[in-house]
Parts: sequence; C-alpha cells; structure tokens
Amino acid sequence: MSINEQLFCNIDLNLTITFLVLFREGSVSRTAACMNVGQPAVSGSLSRLRSYFDDPLFIRTKSGVRPTHKAILIEQKLSPALHCIEAVLTGNV
Repeated sequence: MSINEQLFCNIDLNLTITFLVLFREGSVSRTAACMNVGQPAVSGSLSRLRSYFDDPLFIRTKSGVRPTHKAILIEQKLSPALHCIEAVLTGNV
C-alpha cells in the first residue's frame, strides 16, 4: 500500500494536532494554553484548516466552540490515525 505524497505536501500535519486539541477542549484559549502557544496561533491554524477542508469546522458559542458535522466526521477518522502514529513514535508498536 502506498501513500499519495503530494496530498501530504499540501498540509502541515501539525494542524491536525491543533484540530484534535480544539475538538477536545472546545475553546481556542484552552487549546492555546494546552499547546503553549498564543490564541492568535490557534486562530491562524483554524483558519488554515477551514480553508483546507472548506468548512467552518467549529462554530462559536457563548462558552467556546462546537464542532460542525464535518468536524465530527474528521475527528472520528483522524483521532485513531494519530493514536497509531503516537504508538509508533513512542515505540509502542
């Protein structure tokens, strides 16, 4: 099985971590704190993700953000994939 290298050249995979932390935290400020970055960095990452996926991904609420339907579908596929990568990187293969 081979991968489509060109597809991966078009996105910074670090954005996937920001996506998952934002999905978990439901707040740009809490995501920034968890990742030890500023809120503008998380907002910038979210903007890039929105453009890439052509979807708002998260909707502002009084208490933070909630995921769109598309964001939920992305998380369902992305989370297990990144857990597998995490296992490889930590030697738990």
